[in-house]
Amino acid sequence: MLNVIAAIIMFGLIVLIHEFGHFLFAKLNGIYVVEFSIGMGPRLISFHKGGTRYSLKAMPFGGSCLMLNEFESADDAGILPEGVNKEETEGKGFLEQPVWAKISVVAAGPVANFLLAFFCALIVVSRVGYMSPVVIGVEEGSPAYEAGLKEGDVITRMAGSRVEDYRDIAMYQIVNPGEPYLLEWERTEGGETRTYTSQMTPVYSESSGGYLVGLYFPGYVSTKNLGETLKYSVYNVKYQISATIKSLGMLFRGQVKADDVSGPVKIVSVVSETVDESRQYGLEVVLLNLLNLSIILSANLGVMNLLPIPALDGGRLFFLIIEALRGKPIDQEKEGMVHAAGMAVLMALMIFILFQDIKSLI
Repeated sequence: MLNVIAAIIMFGLIVLIHEFGHFLFAKLNGIYVVEFSIGMGPRLISFHKGGTRYSLKAMPFGGSCLMLNEFESADDAGILPEGVNKEETEGKGFLEQPVWAKISVVAAGPVANFLLAFFCALIVVSRVGYMSPVVIGVEEGSPAYEAGLKEGDVITRMAGSRVEDYRDIAMYQIVNPGEPYLLEWERTEGGETRTYTSQMTPVYSESSGGYLVGLYFPGYVSTKNLGETLKYSVYNVKYQISATIKSLGMLFRGQVKADDVSGPVKIVSVVSETVDESRQYGLEVVLLNLLNLSIILSANLGVMNLLPIPALDGGRLFFLIIEALRGKPIDQEKEGMVHAAGMAVLMALMIFILFQDIKSLI
């Protein structure tokens, strides 16, 4: 039970940071915030402060930052908290603001998630390190062995892209199973560093269930200084963003089954299992694993919200960018209909994912 509570708290904090990003930039731009809430459904706790209603709702998933005239014309009063006069909110509606102010408010949610992911990564990398791309072993008879790779070689590029971390290699082989690629590595001997390249064709491994080239890496390696810690913290967030985008591509190409898509219930289950498995190693390991999951979830939430899908932040940004380019806003009634349709599709998708989650746990 405590594990489930920990998972809900972690998920709630990630959503809280996202909504706080919207809230903060709304306040900075002088926009009147009607309600700031965490969760969905009926209110459990609610209070007013500074004209804004703050609420905790029954379902611990999602949240909102409801701004005045967010989806209506500026001529409509919107929904004002009790005791607040219309005169007090004059000129403070969302739609009354300059387009770049509106863009900053909408974009602030996903950006807040990326910043949270970076903060979590900073702690994890400072304590654990990064996954070094230095070779510690080569399987005899493997493609890497035939290409002449040796222990101590440093993988620098793969398929034309720079390699910062072993996960770059693993991700490429997951996204492009069995495809040949050009591998580049450095070798230092006698004080001289030379660069080598070779075409690699991964072979299928029955034991791992994937395509490999026969290289072994050391796992986590501690950073040497603050500069390295910052570098690999940024890399960690960049990697998770890239992994989310590539995973979406795999989903659309049919490389990932619908059963593999996780929703809130499955995420809570994964967090609970992580806590159970980590507990035997002490509190620090439990917290570090939770922080690592927070990096993944926060980066994932940031990317998903930037997708140009109606009702999501990305969909709203799409309309705002069009507004900036054409010099006048889109008709609010038409935009509202698009977002309403998008919300209906999203709700249907959430129900489907929830069903898949429950089915996978039975």
